[in-house]
Amino acid sequence: MKKTYHIVGKQGKYSEKELRKQLCRNGQFLLPLVSLIEQSQIAVNEVVDVLGRATIEAVLNLSAEQVAGPRQPGRRGEEVVWHGSQPGRVTMSDRKLVVERPRLRRRGIGAGGEVTVPAYEAMQQDDGLGQKMLHTLMRGVSTRNYQEVIPEMAENVGVSRSSVSREAQQAAEGKFQELLERRFEDLDLLVVYLDGMHFGESTMITAVGVDGQGYKHVLGLQEGATENAAAVKTLLERLVAQGLDPQKKLLFVIDGSKALRAAIPAVFGAEHPVQRCRIHKLRNVVEQLPQDQQNQARAAIRAAWRMEPKEGLARLRKLADWFEQSYPAAAASVREGLEECFTLNRLGVPPTLQRCLATTNVIESPQSGVRMRTRRVCNWRDGAMVQRWVAASFLATEKNFRRIMEFRDLWMLKAILRGSESATRSAVA
Repeated sequence: MKKTYHIVGKQGKYSEKELRKQLCRNGQFLLPLVSLIEQSQIAVNEVVDVLGRATIEAVLNLSAEQVAGPRQPGRRGEEVVWHGSQPGRVTMSDRKLVVERPRLRRRGIGAGGEVTVPAYEAMQQDDGLGQKMLHTLMRGVSTRNYQEVIPEMAENVGVSRSSVSREAQQAAEGKFQELLERRFEDLDLLVVYLDGMHFGESTMITAVGVDGQGYKHVLGLQEGATENAAAVKTLLERLVAQGLDPQKKLLFVIDGSKALRAAIPAVFGAEHPVQRCRIHKLRNVVEQLPQDQQNQARAAIRAAWRMEPKEGLARLRKLADWFEQSYPAAAASVREGLEECFTLNRLGVPPTLQRCLATTNVIESPQSGVRMRTRRVCNWRDGAMVQRWVAASFLATEKNFRRIMEFRDLWMLKAILRGSESATRSAVA
């Protein structure tokens, strides 16, 4: 397929020439960059974005110097000599940039003795066009506004909305396939977070795991018309097929979705503990109360969660009884899923770990990254489009993942889960 580019021409400003000369005179810090470019280990567009056109031309001159030596008028003994310069084009991911490139020749051969400049030859390669376009789109620029991200000095030609969309779609499909092909046999996963996201008429069920060192991993996603048990079950079954061992006890952290709760034992069995998100629970309760009752209810619920399971459950049941007469919706919200709000207490997980294991914040944070990268998409045509965008956005967000808080205490959770797992196997034997 023939690809089109923006052609970014030279401005011919004296200041650019002076900058190029300065960079060449003090160019030792650029030599590692020259090596990287000649070995095609760095994308040219990254260099342009950081250092600009003058640096590209300085790099070309430094590369030429490594072949022919510095320009020294009057010296005529070298085999390869400088032969002036001429306009050239450097291929980048989304455009071509017109630069002044040096020319080299072998002495005594004439026009047929042209010698290539290694860095310039490397810059002619056209790799990653679709990836660059996709990255630009996910930063919040729709296909209609793609040309606006090209610098103001550029001559905007040749990039159509359809070609951008086509390239981006192909790159995004590759990201989704990459997610489906991940393997989990070598990951020592302890926690799996499940949550849903809504895009137009589609719902995307997403899964993020945390390993024993506290590192987060995007595990998978599944599109469904709603957040239903069938879609969640399909996702979990795929994770098992990709190497997530259902025999190793995991802690599942979910919000109040009944679909999520029903699918977990259907695929992994009833032995895996499930923790309900306390933030969602708290929000659901206080929203059913008048303003003057909310702070007191919030303080009472949080205090109960710090108690031993038996005492904390008793306190919250009394709270629900107190709400029953005047605020029955709040009473029902307190009782719903109440046992699983105390799963971490029941397991004996230390309070330091409960801060990050008792909520779905760990998965909601990367979901925010996905929202940011897809915020300007106004028309979600179908589920396949949603899958492509969400997969690419999640993988882009994953690059910025950090370890969870209090990751140093995860060894205690591992001992709790693996210890109960051994006890269960012994009982079965």
